[in-house]
Amino acid sequence: MNRIPTIPTMPTFSPSAPQIKIAATYLRGGTSKGVFFNLHDLPEAAQTPGPARDALLLRVLGSPDPYGKQMDGLGNASSSTSKAVILSQSTHPGHDVDYLFGQVSIDQPLVDWSGNCGNLSAAVGPCAIHMGLIEPHRIPDNGWATIRIWQANIGKTIIAHVPITGGQVQESGDFELDGVAFAAAEVQLEFVNPAADNDGGGGGGGGAIFPTGNVVDTLHVPGEAPLRATLINAGIPTIFLNAHDLGYTGCELQSAINADPAALARFEAVRAHGAVQMGLIHNIAQAVQRQHTPKIAFVAPPVSYVASSGKAINAADIDLLVRALSMGQLHHAMMGTAAVAIATAAAIPGTLVNVAAGGGAPTAVRFGHPSGTLRVGAQALQDERGQWQVTKALMSRSARILMEGWVRVPGEVLR
Repeated sequence: MNRIPTIPTMPTFSPSAPQIKIAATYLRGGTSKGVFFNLHDLPEAAQTPGPARDALLLRVLGSPDPYGKQMDGLGNASSSTSKAVILSQSTHPGHDVDYLFGQVSIDQPLVDWSGNCGNLSAAVGPCAIHMGLIEPHRIPDNGWATIRIWQANIGKTIIAHVPITGGQVQESGDFELDGVAFAAAEVQLEFVNPAADNDGGGGGGGGAIFPTGNVVDTLHVPGEAPLRATLINAGIPTIFLNAHDLGYTGCELQSAINADPAALARFEAVRAHGAVQMGLIHNIAQAVQRQHTPKIAFVAPPVSYVASSGKAINAADIDLLVRALSMGQLHHAMMGTAAVAIATAAAIPGTLVNVAAGGGAPTAVRFGHPSGTLRVGAQALQDERGQWQVTKALMSRSARILMEGWVRVPGEVLR
């Protein structure tokens, strides 16, 4: 006998608040992507720092996601794409726009405000023009618009030179950036006095380029032989190690590190102990709440290798190799702020970066990273006390608007 299937009982209807609609722009800057907001477009509760703002940005990106995919948000499941930016007309004299960056954790309910994103810095000028935050008389019909950016996380000035054609930001062009598949228009960036006067996270360690006063320190990490390290605070706090001391060549691609849980745990332990030695945190347990900074990287003299795209990198075309981790994973290319730290450390004799690059006092270096190469420069000098000062770090990136309109988040997010 055929049985007649029963009709499922409808679930109990439970009304909920409608979604919140917020104006936003989605941009690529360098080798990162992020969701950009005008401060005054945010809901009132999120216009000031605090839990409401963090909850909103976490939901926009789709975090925390125990599956690690950010499926229910705009994040793309990597540290390079789980980012949020808030822009506003600058309240600081001599600046055009205030730029606040939030690194949104993928699997934790955490937005880290402790540092800048150098890659997305390239998108700030173009986006500020697009949002109408720049006075029209500052924008030429054709040529370069010079935008002075106040980087609010670390209290620093970034100068962006944005190409303009017909009074509009030029986004297409022939500038190629390894780690980005398509060419675009070049945006030139100047990071002014990049050694941080504050660490952005209230943990100490601000002021000097070298928080310990040394160009090379020794890190003592349980289970590790003593590790030589350059601890530097320029662009972003960064711990540089020698690849050889870790058992690496410096030619590693993402899979060699990110597919090795033991290696990732090892790097995190070293990062936590380095953060304490830099004065950024008081004890290693605090490192879990400060995932964005410091960065950790390892360096080696130049060796030929094949980049992740299949591109052959010739040792004769680079000065050194650098691999860096961001948010607990080896980065697919190089963080822009870490590139500033590389440029600064390379310019100062005796650092591990400088030694890997062959010594001397270079004003610019080209380094190899997993996706290819990048050229960066810095102007470093010693003052009358013998302390190193860096007046400027330089690099070029590109930026492009990918989408604009509104993002929507469930209304209960701000309850």
